[in-house]
Amino acid sequence: MPNHISDFQHHEPQVSASPPPAPLPLQCPGCGAFTQLTLSDQAGYYSSSRKSVKTYLAQLNTTGSQKKPSEAKAFEQVLKNADESLLRNLGLKDVPTANEPPQLSAEVPTPVCNRCHELVHHHAGVSIVHPTLASIQDIISESPYKYNHVYHVLDSADFPLSLIPRIQQHLSLLPQRSLNRRSKTGKYHHGRKAEMSFIITRSDLLAPKKEQVDGLMPYLIEVLRDALGKTASNLRLGNVRCVSSKRGWWTKEVKEAIWERGGGGWMVGKVNVGKSNLFECVFPKGRNEEVDFHSLRHAARPGTADFTMSSRALRAVGAPRNEELLLENSQLEERDTFSEHSLLPPAPPEERYPVMPVVSSLPGTTASPIRLPFGSGKGELIDLPGLERGSLADHVLDEHRKDLVMGQRIKPGQISIKPGQSLLAAGLVRITPTNSNQVVLAYPFLPFDCHVTSTEKAISLQNQREPSSVPTIAKPEAADLMKSAGVFQLKWDVTKQRAGPLTRPSAVGLKAQVLPFVIYSADLLIEGSGWIELVVQVRKRELESGSQYPESTYGMLLDVRLGAGAAALPPDVKRLHLSFAYKINDGHFGARKVWRQHLPRLKYHNPAVSMTVDRSHNNAGPATLSIFFAPSPHPSSASASSSPAPTSSTTSAKATSDHTPFDRVETIDMKHKHEEEILEQLMQITKAVQVNPSLEEELEIKELEDQRARSVRDAETTRVYNEKVRQEKALLEQARSAVG
Repeated sequence: MPNHISDFQHHEPQVSASPPPAPLPLQCPGCGAFTQLTLSDQAGYYSSSRKSVKTYLAQLNTTGSQKKPSEAKAFEQVLKNADESLLRNLGLKDVPTANEPPQLSAEVPTPVCNRCHELVHHHAGVSIVHPTLASIQDIISESPYKYNHVYHVLDSADFPLSLIPRIQQHLSLLPQRSLNRRSKTGKYHHGRKAEMSFIITRSDLLAPKKEQVDGLMPYLIEVLRDALGKTASNLRLGNVRCVSSKRGWWTKEVKEAIWERGGGGWMVGKVNVGKSNLFECVFPKGRNEEVDFHSLRHAARPGTADFTMSSRALRAVGAPRNEELLLENSQLEERDTFSEHSLLPPAPPEERYPVMPVVSSLPGTTASPIRLPFGSGKGELIDLPGLERGSLADHVLDEHRKDLVMGQRIKPGQISIKPGQSLLAAGLVRITPTNSNQVVLAYPFLPFDCHVTSTEKAISLQNQREPSSVPTIAKPEAADLMKSAGVFQLKWDVTKQRAGPLTRPSAVGLKAQVLPFVIYSADLLIEGSGWIELVVQVRKRELESGSQYPESTYGMLLDVRLGAGAAALPPDVKRLHLSFAYKINDGHFGARKVWRQHLPRLKYHNPAVSMTVDRSHNNAGPATLSIFFAPSPHPSSASASSSPAPTSSTTSAKATSDHTPFDRVETIDMKHKHEEEILEQLMQITKAVQVNPSLEEELEIKELEDQRARSVRDAETTRVYNEKVRQEKALLEQARSAVG
């Protein structure tokens, strides 16, 4: 009967009814599941009909019947790993020469379970139930090592979404070192010391060259700092590595760090972040202590009576220790004494080149911790099951789940999202710009197809209302669960990077601050799949105004609505007529300002009042403002709708035929008067009502004043910069002329 161990299952191996001559491995080396022979659709099941299993059992039966004494096995191991020239100097015979073909090892690797076999060869399998962070903490707490190091593996495809929040507090790890030089370098918890490093995997998805990825490290560290929260603003974050298992970028340095640290190394992360692939690259395979040839020669000196070797020399050439000579027996004993309440499985025998964990795009391939010791007991590297990453895969068709994982770097094409359009990614994700006046450029770094269509059609396709030829990977029932993920602002200024030759030093070489536009960008991350880069170009005037109008037009609208002259005239005022000279000499300056500044506001608030202007070249003539008052209306008079339209002209003071009859005329002498005095007299004579700004308009005015103040500061900064450039050019020309 199977015994359950917390989140993992353990099944006693049963090959046959009688005790088998050679048992199956306690765990599957590919996924870590305990061996079981009852549930064929679960992890850890071994079928005796598989060829690899038959070969493995046959080899164990053969080697088991031809066991040699431990001393002979140790001596043969020494001869096998010793240098060929050294063996000749020692006078040992039967050493293969260079011309003889080497003896190939007939050792068969440990087979994997049926589930791993299907994953590797047929890409088919069922995910396991993902463990919780509390289960991972309980597993690490059972570590047999005093010194432990947790490698938090992050995926660059959706970095930093694969970050586990507050992982240090949950796993009782040493806090990250701050910038304070007195910050602690070590901390023990229950007699153990545990540290942590961040490893960003699959960095080849970010850039095609290693140098380009190295250039992104400052940006990646800052993004990680923001993701860690406010407390990370003072952290060093010198323990961050960005590696690529596929290209071999910085994996050698991580492997050397694992070898030097020793102890327990734990791979922790979410599913499909590349833990198993990284495990295979950084595990120190084939490494024991270096061969000490001096000790070997001294131990085998011809003058000695007995040919003996020290234990140090035996270990130096790879000879097994005493505890390793009885490895099979100890393993069998460990099977019997293994507690079913333990979350950490027993350590397998140490091998120079063990079978590595299976690498698959299936979320949750690793079913149980996989322990692989190295360095003759120096340490272990443990691959832990991945934590749950997100629920996006639950809404995707089973045959398309593998399409969610980005296997190689995507070379995206440029997609233009025009007003009224949306970007639809495989019928699963829809991106709709909220600004209807801008064209947004999209660069999808996704493993599935994206296309642009109208927003109405995109909504219909996403909700699966009608059949369409557009491919989709979403399940039919996912349409009812679609909701908005939020509104995201493009707030990162990338003008310098995307302005092309305008800001390139070898071309025009302009500063991004002097350009009349700003380019903003943002990356929308899709958890577990990739990201979509969105770019938009905005004119600075539109940006500063905060409206669909440019700054000048927006300011003009406010200036016409509000200010001096914004007044509502009484109904009996039917016409205003201004008469003054073209030039401001001889006292015509006030009349000119009333015409240019205040008359437009009066016309805006009194569209039914006719306003005319007569200008002459006679500066010695008068400058007057005539106010025409209409007689009181009678019931028999024609309606206002039948009266002719009001006239506003600058041609003549002569009343045209469309002017309504007037009862009286009031005249203001504007000569040698300022515009404030003229406007005050107009308000007193007509008894007009001043129009005051509303609260919203006051806020708009204040915002516009702030924008103008910033424009003045920017203009001054540009002037200082241009002056500095001019001085530098002058000095350079002066130096060149002096040298010439």
